[in-house]
Amino acid sequence: MTREKIKLPIPVIVEGRYDKSKLAEFLDCQIIATNGFSIFNHKEKLALIKRLSENGVVVLTDSDGAGGVIRGHLKSALPKDKVFNLYIPKIEGKEKRKKTASKEGTLGVEGMETDLLYNLFSDFADKHIFGGDSRNVGGITKADFFEVGMTGSDGSVKRRNEMAEYFGLPSDMTPNALLGALNLLTDKNGFFSAAESLWEK
Repeated sequence: MTREKIKLPIPVIVEGRYDKSKLAEFLDCQIIATNGFSIFNHKEKLALIKRLSENGVVVLTDSDGAGGVIRGHLKSALPKDKVFNLYIPKIEGKEKRKKTASKEGTLGVEGMETDLLYNLFSDFADKHIFGGDSRNVGGITKADFFEVGMTGSDGSVKRRNEMAEYFGLPSDMTPNALLGALNLLTDKNGFFSAAESLWEK
């Protein structure tokens, strides 16, 4: 059965890429993986999360000790009123791709039933309206990047970094990551207005 994706105007933070892939099956939003404890040393990624959390950010980590430490680190780094914490139940088991169970013997986000996760986010989306979200955001495409020289040319990396700085984002983001971030912060008109301000002088 094909289910309608849940649209969220704010990003979701998870621990790993398998968690991200699981949520991407039914969420239409920016999903960022901390890559476990590497978030403690990845200042650029934390800066990106801070910038994108202006209207809120959902944190969903595993319900084990490690997940709690990562959640605590994010909560301490982000504005308390902008963090929405979602939790999965503690269920004993082992993810199919792993040879052994986790240290605490419980399933992580990737091991949860899709229906459980879908209902978790569906309930959350029904209860929250973010900033009235009447502002226009989204609609920027890779073709727009190409049009303003942010892909496909020798100076593309420099231009992407300049655009990132303009919107208060970290430098050296991949084109896909930058595209996702900009679509959370502005719309197509805002994007081209920024490009004109930066390069058509």
